[in-house]
Amino acid sequence: MSRLPVLIISAFVFPFSSMAQTWPDRSTLPVPLAPFEGTIGETYQDSDPDWQEPITAPDGAPNVIVILLDDVGFGQTSTFGGLIPTPALDQLASEGLRYTRFHTTAICGPSRAALLTGRNHHSTGNGFLMEWATGFPSYSTMLPRETATIAEILKGNGYATWWFGKNHNTPDWEQTLTGPFDRWPTGMGFDYFYGFNSGETHQYYPVLFENTVPVEPDKTPEEGYHFMTDMTDRAIARMKFAKSVAPNKPFFMYFAPGAMHAPHHVTAEWRDQFDGAFDMGWEEYREQVFARQQEMGVVPAGTELTARPDWVPAWDSLNDDQKEVYNALFENFAGYFAFTDHEVGRLLDAVKALPDAENTMVIYIVGDNGASSEGGPDGTLNEIMNLNGIPSDIEDIMANLDKLGGPESEPHYPVGWAWAGNTPFQWVKQVASHLGGTRNPMVISWPARIQHDDEPRTAFLHLVDVAPTILEAAGIPMPDSVNGVAQKPLEGESFLSSFNDSRFKGRTQQYFEVFSNRSMYADGWKANAQHTFPWRQDFAPGNWGDDRWELYNLDDDFSEANDLADENPEKLGELKAMLDEAFEKYGVLPLDDRGSARLAIEKPPVPGAEEDATTYTYYSGAIRIAEAAAPPMKNRTWNLTAKVETEGADTEGVIMAFGGVAAGLVLYLDSGVPVFDYNLFEKHTVVKGTETVSAGEAEITVDFVYLGADGEAGQGAEIALSVDGTEVARSTMEATVAGRFGIDTFGIGEDSGQPVSTAYEPPFAFTGEIDSVVVVVD
Repeated sequence: MSRLPVLIISAFVFPFSSMAQTWPDRSTLPVPLAPFEGTIGETYQDSDPDWQEPITAPDGAPNVIVILLDDVGFGQTSTFGGLIPTPALDQLASEGLRYTRFHTTAICGPSRAALLTGRNHHSTGNGFLMEWATGFPSYSTMLPRETATIAEILKGNGYATWWFGKNHNTPDWEQTLTGPFDRWPTGMGFDYFYGFNSGETHQYYPVLFENTVPVEPDKTPEEGYHFMTDMTDRAIARMKFAKSVAPNKPFFMYFAPGAMHAPHHVTAEWRDQFDGAFDMGWEEYREQVFARQQEMGVVPAGTELTARPDWVPAWDSLNDDQKEVYNALFENFAGYFAFTDHEVGRLLDAVKALPDAENTMVIYIVGDNGASSEGGPDGTLNEIMNLNGIPSDIEDIMANLDKLGGPESEPHYPVGWAWAGNTPFQWVKQVASHLGGTRNPMVISWPARIQHDDEPRTAFLHLVDVAPTILEAAGIPMPDSVNGVAQKPLEGESFLSSFNDSRFKGRTQQYFEVFSNRSMYADGWKANAQHTFPWRQDFAPGNWGDDRWELYNLDDDFSEANDLADENPEKLGELKAMLDEAFEKYGVLPLDDRGSARLAIEKPPVPGAEEDATTYTYYSGAIRIAEAAAPPMKNRTWNLTAKVETEGADTEGVIMAFGGVAAGLVLYLDSGVPVFDYNLFEKHTVVKGTETVSAGEAEITVDFVYLGADGEAGQGAEIALSVDGTEVARSTMEATVAGRFGIDTFGIGEDSGQPVSTAYEPPFAFTGEIDSVVVVVD
């Protein structure tokens, strides 16, 4: 037998030995298998095996759960002085630490990008939301490979990684079955994902994905379905299963409910607990909360309660109808919050039953921004309408309060309750210039390492600091390279020392910018320039140079109550110069203050699709296509032709559906009769034939002639419905949807998720055959 193979194999023993001395090298991911340390002879009989093991987490690395709520004000939870009872959060705080100077970006997607990557939101391409994305590097929402997520790093170091709930970091034009999937959760380092890919979802009819596959709830709203319960059940089940199979493998769970973002969906059982609880009005609410915050030590001695601004009316100036509507909407929100706390509490109870519960670190961030004013001055039962720049009418809300919190509503409370929810600060969500937009509570528990302290931690922290803290806690370095891509340095700093050191100070500098609202913090001083109004998506002020600058010393002024700009122009100028430097360093420019106008901008085509396409052809089963990836059927003329095969009156179901409860359009057969329904924020234009479609092959056509001039959004339209070339019905609309139909999707053959029309029960699948559906846009 030849000895040559043995000589060749032996030549590789020395590199294995050298590698064994340095393995694992965690500075480059992925880490290769452990080096082979056995011997290889001529046959197995004179060889010694040695299994090459994959990377494992460092000894003692904790389980990590990051809980991130959505749209929560500093003064809403009982844990931080608010009047909404949150006993589960209270319990967690009693076991760990409260943080009272933690900061977000002031809005959803950017906050999540900063949290997941440890870099500022502009550095990750997430300067604003994907629905408002523009073709600039810092605003495309296309997370670059140079900013690997904390999940990618932990997974590469031996962790199991799971994401439940909201994903607002996958561009919606990349959300079809053709991908690419590298910016989906499973492409960003998560082994498993169960949730939705947008800023919000309908809690009774969620747009659900399991990993990258669209799925539907296992029961209806009438049968008790609610996404908050569903995702909690899934999270508990996976956590318990994982620990039963591999009890020594740590996990990272990102638990991100749609709550407390609108739509505020909850049953009467929870809402009715708050009947009359807020009849005192928003000024008195702030007074009571502020007193509680002082008593609890949430705010330091000497803090002042900021004054009511002119954009919030005095409660006593409201009429009885306004008070009834405003209170009903906030009571509904409070019920939703109590229900959410209950569900999070179930998760936390399940954690305590784990075999390594003591070594589980829970980081509970109570909101990705401050309380939201996106409900507008009067609140709304159709939040999507408000985001399109159309305010709600209080008489319409009054007439439909019986739908509040249910599947036919998408409720949000009014501006005044958002202001109250951010006690003691000024302003609200989106307003990154002020603490009402950016300061959120945080609670951390880790029984193995943290002893409870009644005194809150006051270090100045930001979302970018969370990932570095997790890495230090796990004993894992930030890698230089991930999947062959050199990494941008982390822009956050670990605050692990604060667990044992109450004097830990935190960050010395941090910039803020969202929607042209901007601020610079440095060594206790903070310069602010407020620019846009969150409830005015129709208004872009421009004239950035005219913005009024304010100056606060946060060391003495916790709530930003005393503007020192006139007294100290030198310090203001110094901070403005620092902000300009930060804008340059982190790629903040260009500033953009457009709301609904930016929402209406067409996004890139689906990767691999035809550029500037005018014809879109679909077949049965094409479902869950995100709005930006669907045919552009707003603010233009279009034609839809469906070739189907029916059995006449015995055939029913949806041929094409786009959108949902808030707004959308649908073509379906009702006992063989063709129906087209355009839902303009719950005002339905129904174009219906008078006879059934003949059995056999048929061609059903919708001609939609847009009456607005080029560049005019939301104008009227003429609609003609035809069967086999013969017009069967016609109607006219005075207005159409200008920006977005909302949070649901486009599909063929069924209306998955929430229904466009209440005339049928979703998904109302088509019972005939669909050969093709062709949409031709002008």
